[in-house]
Amino acid sequence: MSTRRALFVPAALVGAVLTLTACGPDDLAGSPKPAAPNTAGPVPAGADPVGPVPTASKPAGGPQPAAEPTTAAPKGGGAGSTAAPAAPAAPAAPSAAAASAGGGIADGDSYAYTHPCEGKSLTVRVTVRPAAPTQRVIEVRNQGPQACGLSYYPLVSLGDSHAADRSKDVTPLVPGGLGGAPAYPLGAGRTAYAVIDLNPGDATTGTAAGIDEINVLADGDHMPAAETRNFPLDPGAKVLKPKLGLYRSTVADAAASAATADHRRP
Repeated sequence: MSTRRALFVPAALVGAVLTLTACGPDDLAGSPKPAAPNTAGPVPAGADPVGPVPTASKPAGGPQPAAEPTTAAPKGGGAGSTAAPAAPAAPAAPSAAAASAGGGIADGDSYAYTHPCEGKSLTVRVTVRPAAPTQRVIEVRNQGPQACGLSYYPLVSLGDSHAADRSKDVTPLVPGGLGGAPAYPLGAGRTAYAVIDLNPGDATTGTAAGIDEINVLADGDHMPAAETRNFPLDPGAKVLKPKLGLYRSTVADAAASAATADHRRP
């Protein structure tokens, strides 16, 4: 009995040794490995998972450099901004084309109000208005480089070109109740129109006799009488209670103004 027990124990031990020898290091590779310890601590709720962040969607950690300043006008930086504001651009000088079109400071209405037109800078014409044979169109064009101011209407009289005495000249009625701007502004290169109706009632009898000339002073408030220009009337023109309108930018508006004339020039 004691001999069997002594032989049995060594045999069991030998089997255990053989079992451990069969489980060598190669077999440990197939066993699950423990997870690496998380040294960053717990992830807050809603935060991105640990791992590399794609460059296209997330900026790299740490403070970002300020954007390069552009040449556009600044929109106003916040507090602590160190970017220098862009220097303001110098205002462009008005072009010659803008000046000739009546723009800019020198050609504005305010300039014209304080700078009356000079006769040497104006051209004056008188023509028949085809739409109304009793009407004459007075055209005053500013040939100067700057705007200037005219009186509200030209100074006009009708008379005998051969008479030495002008006291019998006929003067037209003009619109009354004038006010507002101190002058009619005439831009450089622009034309002002005034219409005089020689015979508003289109009468054939009772008209003034011996009248063959129309005399026009473009600005009766500032120009001397020596600047008056004379234009012959066509033979047979009838003159009776003529009416003169204000300066306007179109012939139609000037004719409409003439229809309202009902006062003698003061």
